Amino acid sequence: MRSNFATYLLMGCFLFLAASVSAQSEKQKELEAQRQAILQEIKQINSLLFKTRKEEKSVLTQVEDLDQRISATENLIRITNRQANLLTREINDNLTKIDNLRTELEELKEDYAAMIRKSYKSKSQQSRVMFLLSSESFLQAYKRLQYMKQYAKHRKEQGESIKEKTAQLQQLNKDLIVQKKKKEALIAQNRKTKNELAKEKKQQQALVASLKKDEGKFAAQIREKQRKADEIDRQIEKLIREAIAKSNKASGNKVDNTRESTFAMNAEAKELAANFTNNKGKLPWPITKGGVVVKTYGKHRHPQLPNVTTFNSGVEIATEKGAQARAVFKGVVLEIQQLKGSNKAVYVQHGNYITVYNNLATVTVKKGDKVATKQPLGTVFSNPATGKTTIKFLIYQNTNRMNPADWIYRM
Repeated sequence: MRSNFATYLLMGCFLFLAASVSAQSEKQKELEAQRQAILQEIKQINSLLFKTRKEEKSVLTQVEDLDQRISATENLIRITNRQANLLTREINDNLTKIDNLRTELEELKEDYAAMIRKSYKSKSQQSRVMFLLSSESFLQAYKRLQYMKQYAKHRKEQGESIKEKTAQLQQLNKDLIVQKKKKEALIAQNRKTKNELAKEKKQQQALVASLKKDEGKFAAQIREKQRKADEIDRQIEKLIREAIAKSNKASGNKVDNTRESTFAMNAEAKELAANFTNNKGKLPWPITKGGVVVKTYGKHRHPQLPNVTTFNSGVEIATEKGAQARAVFKGVVLEIQQLKGSNKAVYVQHGNYITVYNNLATVTVKKGDKVATKQPLGTVFSNPATGKTTIKFLIYQNTNRMNPADWIYRM
């Protein structure tokens, strides 16, 4: 019987390819989850930012909203391309597996045919009996009997292996058809998305052209918004500094350069702060309904007005009308503040951490209340002029600003 080295080599290649395809399938699931999340984000952007009539929006607002949708659409195209490329690799791997299986199947059939021919030559029961009776000893007869059993077992295993490999080959062919259809569907969808993106960008270019005509006026509007935002930030930070000073005074600590910007904490507060820290990246969103981040944390250069730079001390989330702000972690209501130039803000303290929920129309908690994770705090304000419902969410550790995206799950 021919050596099985080639068969073992093929089996090794097959197992390697199987592991590779398994890893690719997991990656495909991950990419599909990302694609669905982006589709949901685009749906929310359309619902939350584009449901009002365009004539009710300023040019700046229209440009900002389009930037949001264009960015999400470009991300969708990028993820879909990655899916299509991964499917191409999976298809090529399956084609290689099919070729290897066909080769392996041919070798199995040849070996099986050789066994059948050999078995046919000694197929009579008399020949098998004579083979046993011609043994020189009982031990030799026993060994010959064992050999005959093993030969029959091997023949059966070869037949089953042929059947199994044939089924695998048929399944791979089916998978290949499904993969090719998926790839074609993704390519067609991407082509449609690219066409929509081209229309969006054309619309954006017209709006940007109108911005450029009166750049000075629009730049002044952005700077005025930034001035108001900075003033609100100063109010928030002043309240936090006063709360720290009060905390230190109540604890009997002298206010010095090392303590004046740090909350005095007892054992319970330290434990709460430690739990808050341990949940970094796992905190829930600060709203009860779906939302989309329209302004991220940090310093930003305006995409259409390069000479204009803005800073955002937290994140701004557009949500549905009637949505409620909710505590992202258990804590105590430190303060409820009516901010000048804005609406109400609720401060929740978590040891030496403070989360701030700004732009609330109504508040359902009071100062000193203990709140649980996800407990509603109040209703987010809806702007009657624009129809938008937006909350600004901030996180501080003592007086240090933190990026909420680092703390909130999948922000």
